[in-house]
Amino acid sequence: MGQKSKAYAIAYLRNVRMGDAIVEYLERIDETLAPYDGHFIVHGAAPERIEGDWDGAPIVIEFPDYDHLKDWYESPDYREILPLRTENSDGVVIFVEGVDRSHRATDVLTG
Repeated sequence: MGQKSKAYAIAYLRNVRMGDAIVEYLERIDETLAPYDGHFIVHGAAPERIEGDWDGAPIVIEFPDYDHLKDWYESPDYREILPLRTENSDGVVIFVEGVDRSHRATDVLTG
């Protein structure tokens, strides 16, 4: 049986209203990620816009696989702090499964 692909929670946050709620969210999120082996791979860096419109902050959290990602997002600990972010920022969050290093662009034509 093959190894599961890593999975990613990707957020594009805009209009983050910095205040006590966002600070609390930031102080607590890492402890919610730890049991699911999730960790930030993009967070806080100012992006360089190359094409199109972009006025937000990119965030990428990596997990060992899609099950770990879903279990984290649905966990009681994360659900408890989620409103601290959603009520104090605008944005989009997606979940996506990664590909391994052998992936080639044309692989999507046969998948």
